[in-house]
Amino acid sequence: MHLAFGTPRKLPKVNSLAGRVAVLDIAFAGGTSGGGFDKVTRPFIERLGERLAVWVDHHDHEEHPNYAQDRRFVLSTKAEHGACPEMISPELVARTGPVDTIVCHTDFDGLASAAKWMRAGVEPYPGCDDDARAIDTRMGTPSRVADRIDRALRGRPHDMGLFGLVVRLLAGGLSDDSLWTPVDAAAAELLPVERETQRAAESYKRVPPGVAIVDVTEGFTRLDKTLLLLLGQEREPVSVVVDRDNVSVAARFDSGLNFVELLGLGGGMPTRVAVPRSRLDEVLAALGVPAGAYAT
Repeated sequence: MHLAFGTPRKLPKVNSLAGRVAVLDIAFAGGTSGGGFDKVTRPFIERLGERLAVWVDHHDHEEHPNYAQDRRFVLSTKAEHGACPEMISPELVARTGPVDTIVCHTDFDGLASAAKWMRAGVEPYPGCDDDARAIDTRMGTPSRVADRIDRALRGRPHDMGLFGLVVRLLAGGLSDDSLWTPVDAAAAELLPVERETQRAAESYKRVPPGVAIVDVTEGFTRLDKTLLLLLGQEREPVSVVVDRDNVSVAARFDSGLNFVELLGLGGGMPTRVAVPRSRLDEVLAALGVPAGAYAT
């Protein structure tokens, strides 16, 4: 079985994918994702045609109802399923039939989904589904196994070789101890990033009504944006990170907030979104930050 990796805004080229294809944990592109659904996701679906065997995802999107009658699309909201692996069952794998290529997201959630599919819907290890949910929602405490893998992926977030190695480790039911050596080496690279992120968090400004904002455009080396947003949420319910290109907004998974609707994005994770920096003033206004309360 072949593996390919993608994100909502950057999908692999269809002609590079062999045979029947399963797409796992990749959201339909939102309004700011490199052109959105009509320019990214729809053409991918149409070019695959009948070769698309199944698409399993758990991110909210306004286009989901248009695919509700197509049994190949197993779609839910983030509130219904906090992570994708729990949606993959032996029954779904059997119903779908053989696939030649898996296209999956590049985080723990996505790679665990690929491994579970390869294992015919059986968890790579007991509790893997729960770990995926804890990591993807940032609620709860993942096991030591999942934490080691998650830290490796955050240490090398663009390492295709590492992605394949992690799927191999999980698909093998953690039976190959030698694969932990490169995983732990990648995780070690996260340590200086975490230190720099902690330093960046010291610059958070707290503004009403319950928003913590930090601008990291200059003065910092590599940062872990997920960690930085979480550190902001320790200060206020909503955290905002401004960098050279984007404005990222986040709140706790159980906050009840929906930034996708608030900012008219069409799809994505309700409690974490990113929009172009040019929309900063619009974002702050939508969050209810008084004019003049924050200036970059």
